[in-house]
Amino acid sequence: MPFDATGLQVLSRQECLDLLATADIGRIVFTDLALPAVQPVNFCLTGERIVIRTASGSKLAAATRHSVVAFEADEFDRRTRTGWSVTAVGQARAAVDPEEISQLAKLPLYPWAPGGRDHYIVVPIEQVSGRRITTAGLAQPAFKSSPGAP
Repeated sequence: MPFDATGLQVLSRQECLDLLATADIGRIVFTDLALPAVQPVNFCLTGERIVIRTASGSKLAAATRHSVVAFEADEFDRRTRTGWSVTAVGQARAAVDPEEISQLAKLPLYPWAPGGRDHYIVVPIEQVSGRRITTAGLAQPAFKSSPGAP
């Protein structure tokens, strides 16, 4: 298993997809008024597509239409100081075909926020990368010995 220069395990494309499939919450990064914006979203991975359900008139729906976006999901255990992070990039699109919308509506994708969520954003994953921090990759703390200590 390869490690990067910082000691984090580099994940393969398949490992990244497998981890994304286990996450419920992620962050979508898009451009809003020429500035970067990040929004937490619940999502579902189907094949190599990230699917997000939102309101059709939302800022997210408007901002991601035919735009290149980044998506990030992670999981960390503070007690063991282990975890992973996966970042994906792709061109977002709105699902408009009634047959596709019908299929997406069957996904286990349930909005957390109140209100109607009848709009689906689909992000085909074009690039994906990930890192995992494991106990094997953790640097041991450096302790300075006091004067006179062996």
